[in-house]
Amino acid sequence: MTWTSAVGRSSKWLLYKIVHGLALTKISPNALTFIGLLINVVAGFLFGYANAENQQRMFVYAGLVIIGAGIFDMVDGRVARATNQVTQFGGFFDSVIDRYSDVALFFGLLVYYARANRFFYVVMVAFVMVSSVMVSYTRARAESLVQSCKAGFMERPERIVLVILGALFNRMGPVLWVIAVLSTITVIHRIRYTYQQLSLIEPRPTPVAPDPRKFDEVVG
Repeated sequence: MTWTSAVGRSSKWLLYKIVHGLALTKISPNALTFIGLLINVVAGFLFGYANAENQQRMFVYAGLVIIGAGIFDMVDGRVARATNQVTQFGGFFDSVIDRYSDVALFFGLLVYYARANRFFYVVMVAFVMVSSVMVSYTRARAESLVQSCKAGFMERPERIVLVILGALFNRMGPVLWVIAVLSTITVIHRIRYTYQQLSLIEPRPTPVAPDPRKFDEVVG
């Protein structure tokens, strides 16, 4: 057995024990999802509370807190399946809360850079916040039209891992650049993918000369 497989088995065993323990408490999976949001709000507060003197320490604390929130993010669905509480609303609620969790983290960073008078990174964080939401929105909107749209790389797990690394190693600036660029590429990729899929199932309309009477009806 290699050390990587040993780590993998140990992680699965620990995750199983956590899920089993939470299942025995009969806690609602939606409650676990909401607890994860509250923990991410704490991480966002730590980001916003940082200043020139304590920045590195506060960012490390925030990174560790995000790791704690990630545990709840990993186990809520598993607890739902283990306790037969899987519902469509649960999936919807999880997606909505994930968006709030993302915004909480980036809002904390926005407050930090605003307090530090670093206008460029205020704009950068705002752009990252919007692009992160758009990655999720384009998938949700695309999947209302086509069967599946998982194109692109920068989804929520990748963003969270990058934010954790940026916080723990005090490299948040480069991390924001990476998220901004790859999130934008992912959005473009999903738009292109959806266009291609719809082109296969939807006949392209043939342009015709406009009818003046119909034009008058539209503008009138």
